[in-house]
Formats: sequence, structure tokens, C-alpha cells
Amino acid sequence: MGVLMASLTGCGENIFDLKWTQARVDTVLVYSLARPELNLPSAFDFVNRLTWEVEEPGATGFWDLLIDTKDGELVFLPPGGIDIPSAAMVLELPEMSFDDVVKAPKDTTLYSKDMAVPIKTSSVYVLRTHQGANRFGVLCSFFGKIHPLEVEPAVGTVRFEYDVSTLCDDRSLVPPDA
Repeated sequence: MGVLMASLTGCGENIFDLKWTQARVDTVLVYSLARPELNLPSAFDFVNRLTWEVEEPGATGFWDLLIDTKDGELVFLPPGGIDIPSAAMVLELPEMSFDDVVKAPKDTTLYSKDMAVPIKTSSVYVLRTHQGANRFGVLCSFFGKIHPLEVEPAVGTVRFEYDVSTLCDDRSLVPPDA
């Protein structure tokens, strides 16, 4: 057992002591599903950092939030909102800044699993992702945060910045040394 642990620790570091070492804040543009054009990316997969065309075969289950238009305003819609089973859910934190949101709320009953959540530039949103593979291939959910930068209901587009923890089920939304 000692030889095995020595080989797994390599140079004194335990490979199982996972750390989220660098924030990877990024921005993305997503289109409302209500736009008349087909094949526009209207959903986002925060685990793999990819846009999805909801009409694309095989897209079901691989995205976390869909952008749609309800009553003239753009909304985030989790998969449960269109009857797709998923662990994904979202919570609005009004009047918060992106940098001020450092931990996802623990009470998941506060999150929306199946209801549309209006998108506002004055809010930050916390999400739990669908089940995705971590670095070791273990399926789990990840927590992240989103800040809408541009919300254009007339055009049907949203541009937002986001970051997602690389650690399974860890509610911290910033690396520990940030």
C-alpha cells in the first residue's frame, strides 16, 4: 500500500487533493428559442462550456439553461421547464455583482428546476449543472454563476459572463486563493 500511495502522490502531492486553481470567466452569446430562425444556439452547457442548438438531435440532457422569450422578456429556462429530466437548476440573486457571489446557496429549494427565470443585467444567477463527468470520469453536478451583460429582448439575444467550479458538488464559486 505504501508503494501505491507513493506513486499516486508523485513529488509529495496527492493527485486526489483536487483544487480549483484558476477562475475561467468567459462570455457567450445565446439566442432566444423564440427567434424564427432554426439552428441558432439557444441553450448552454456549463459543464463543457458549449452552446447547443435545441433542435439538434442528441442535444437533450447536455445543456443546463435554455434562453426563451416569455411575455416579451428573455428568460433562463432549465430543462425541467420543458419536461426534460435534469439536475440543472438556477437561482436569481438580485442586485448582486459577479465578484460578490462567492458561494452557491445550499438550500436547493430556492432554485428553479422547471420555471422560467427573467434575465436581468442587475442580477447574478447561480446554477447547478446537469450531471457531467469530472476529471476522473465520475458523474456529478457543478455549481457556477452567470452575469448577463447584454439582454436584447427585441433581438432575442443574451450575452453573459460565467464561471463554473471544476469540483464536484462544491458550492464555492471562486477558487480558494482568489
